[in-house]
Amino acid sequence: MWGWWQRLSKTGRIVACSALLTACAQTINNQPINQPLTPGAPQSFELGRGTETLPDDTVIALSFSGGGTRAAAFAYGVLAGLDQTPMPNRPTTLFDRIDFVTGVSGGSVLAAYYGLKKRQALADFKERFLLRNAEANLQMNLNLLSIAKGLQGGINDPTTFPKWLDDNLYEHATFKTLLAQRRPYIWINASDIYNRTPFVFGRVIFGALCSDLADYPISLAVAASAAVPVIFAPVVVQSFPGECTVPLPEWVQRIRNNPDAPPLLRLFADAMTRYRSGQVRYVKLLDGGMVDNYGLAGFTIARMASTTPYGPLEPAEAVKLRRLLFLVVDAGRAPSGTWAQTVEGPSGANLITAASDTATESGAVGSYTAFESTMDDWGDALTSWRCKLSAEERRRLGAGPGWNCRDVKIQVARIAFDQLGPEREAALNAVETSFKLTPEQVDLVVNAGQDALKNSNVFRSFLGSLGRGPWRGTSAAAPGPAEAPQQAAAQ
Repeated sequence: MWGWWQRLSKTGRIVACSALLTACAQTINNQPINQPLTPGAPQSFELGRGTETLPDDTVIALSFSGGGTRAAAFAYGVLAGLDQTPMPNRPTTLFDRIDFVTGVSGGSVLAAYYGLKKRQALADFKERFLLRNAEANLQMNLNLLSIAKGLQGGINDPTTFPKWLDDNLYEHATFKTLLAQRRPYIWINASDIYNRTPFVFGRVIFGALCSDLADYPISLAVAASAAVPVIFAPVVVQSFPGECTVPLPEWVQRIRNNPDAPPLLRLFADAMTRYRSGQVRYVKLLDGGMVDNYGLAGFTIARMASTTPYGPLEPAEAVKLRRLLFLVVDAGRAPSGTWAQTVEGPSGANLITAASDTATESGAVGSYTAFESTMDDWGDALTSWRCKLSAEERRRLGAGPGWNCRDVKIQVARIAFDQLGPEREAALNAVETSFKLTPEQVDLVVNAGQDALKNSNVFRSFLGSLGRGPWRGTSAAAPGPAEAPQQAAAQ
């Protein structure tokens, strides 16, 4: 990486140093654009779905990991696979039972687009994003000058990538669209690098900031979720202490007063308090994968903060629910490079990449482990609560004839490259986690997403619990614009 420096003449090095100083003098354009709450605007701190309710007894939730276009393509393959799986005795597919999607970095690109377009995302996301070069206007190479700019705040300021996303994908949509719809519920995840916690673009955090989420651009939230350190400058959002009339929810102080509170929950409660008090006036956001590459921490916090056995569900939802499948779509990257075979290294770009990957993958393992444990405990608590309901309570909450208090099952499945055999896994791991892939690479990863879903033992078990037989997917190829079903997604 640095060989070109040794080859420069003395004059050349002076010129390079002058350019380096010029780069360091440049100003990063990352002024916050979020606005304070307007007088009379609704203020909500719901950690779950708010006032919305689950539409039926079978629910699918999805987590799309980070990993550039590779992650978006893998998640797209999983979505296509769900749409190829019919619901038993109903004219719909499992795609129509998706209720919640959380996304990080590359996964957030698809999560946001799916939230805006629903079924139409199957028809045109491949052409509008996966086959495009989203790096066209970005500086992605690491050299002396770009690293100097990176050390000043970021090689790319946070305006370039959002502009590309708006021009090619989101069409300047804001969170107003996502907040107004019944389903699916979408979370975009970034990392608050001061408080070292997840930052979920939702009602909870923006309520603590006394800021209006509705008018915030979706493209900027996705850019924050994908803002790899050094390559991108942080996206900044501002707090507006004194602009709120509704106090922080009681669980925030309860957690802060509890010395035995789980560290994840305590850090989040501390961050909420700092936002509201103005102790943190400007929140600096980078890649969501730095603290949680699966985007699971927000749901884990929502469950741990609940004081009821059914939260974050409402009681009527908890009685209605029979099957909940949470698919964690993991396009994470395996170890790479040859520097582990020598005493020297890593250095330069390899050192930056290795450090970033170590933080991302170790954080992902921790978040998944905590999430699995939380979901197991929640399933037990939910069953126990349901079985203790009186006949009158069951009737009031909507339990019909033949209702079985134990007929509720929560399953978590990780969908990943390592479930496709060593040879195919190696080929998939060789695909770069950039925002620019070849058409052949896109097809390779999309098909892998469909096949990994089909091969999942947990997914097969879920299908069996719905009364279905073995997998009867229609095709291993992703649907093109002419092939995608045209029926509207269930709303």
